[in-house]
Amino acid sequence: MLTPDPADGRPPTLGIVEEFLLLDRWSGHPVPVADAVRSAASLQPALEPDEVHDELLQVQVEVATPACQELDEAGGHLLRLRHELGTAAETHGARLVASGAAPWHDGAAPVTDEARYRDIRLRAPALVDDQLINGMHVHVAVPSRAHAVEVVNRLRPDLPLLIAMSADSPYWQGRDTGFSSWRSVHQERWPVAGPPPHFTDEAHHDRCIQELLATGTVRDLGQLYWHARVSSRHPTVEIRCADGQLRVDDSVLLAGVVRALVMTALADLRRDAPYPVVSPELLKAACWRAARHGLDDDLHDLRQGRRRRPGDMVVDLLDRVQPALEASHDADQVHKLSDRLLREGCGASRQRQVVARQGLSQLVDFLAGETTATWLD
Repeated sequence: MLTPDPADGRPPTLGIVEEFLLLDRWSGHPVPVADAVRSAASLQPALEPDEVHDELLQVQVEVATPACQELDEAGGHLLRLRHELGTAAETHGARLVASGAAPWHDGAAPVTDEARYRDIRLRAPALVDDQLINGMHVHVAVPSRAHAVEVVNRLRPDLPLLIAMSADSPYWQGRDTGFSSWRSVHQERWPVAGPPPHFTDEAHHDRCIQELLATGTVRDLGQLYWHARVSSRHPTVEIRCADGQLRVDDSVLLAGVVRALVMTALADLRRDAPYPVVSPELLKAACWRAARHGLDDDLHDLRQGRRRRPGDMVVDLLDRVQPALEASHDADQVHKLSDRLLREGCGASRQRQVVARQGLSQLVDFLAGETTATWLD
């Protein structure tokens, strides 16, 4: 049995990756100024060169925090990165927006001029043209790749609830899709996407990936768009089922919950605790329902095998990971932010509330304001 090395007793480090849209200041449509925005941002003394990255489309930018020990540290980096990028975007007539999908658009956006991105478009032109969606990814350090495979296995039943908590993409092409996370449904058009399979061990995991690459359908490891995966570049588990999050504190909440889930999985692994091995079909159905409703209707609890109220499921999840939250000193902050989430709703619910009060024309102003809003006190 695998035994994680407790090292110095500190909780594992985490890192957060966020993707943003660049929307025209006046029309609200995606505007292809990513190169100019990144160049402007690179001149800001508060930004490091490796913190801002290009993305598939020229209407998107991506940021990545360094490895962080504390949630406050991660949140501080995100707030700094959002503010500096937001300022750079404004100089080029754009608004930086953290949302899972572009509320409206008027055609294909240009691809970033890099060989990898050009090749992906050649392989799937219409998918790339329509890829106006953004995610938020959490990396949590683990002792080894073998541990990472085991952790992903143990986190599979929790993915639907994470999708519901992070749902933030209800609008597409100027209308309400009826889904809280349209990004989740949209993303599954790719050949390898959605819930990951269950792997018997590291060798099975690696064999599966080599077989997928051998088909020629996916270009590289970066195109394995599973909701949770073993990172190919870092000694981490990567949870990537979340939509782009409206506010910094939304991202911080998810990062804290994900780290606690990983710590709990490692602790369960040490004592060889059993866990449910959910069928791919049932897991996909539960994820689809979470994307459809967010926190606004019952979800299918894969651990109990029945439909339940999402608020009850969030409370149960926090109870289950409470020892990990206390060990990482995240308990007070995660509980406080979870209370806010259950009181105000996920990002999709908050977007809909604004549109109901003020109309769709005010949505971009709301999104841009939330993107750089001060962290919840």
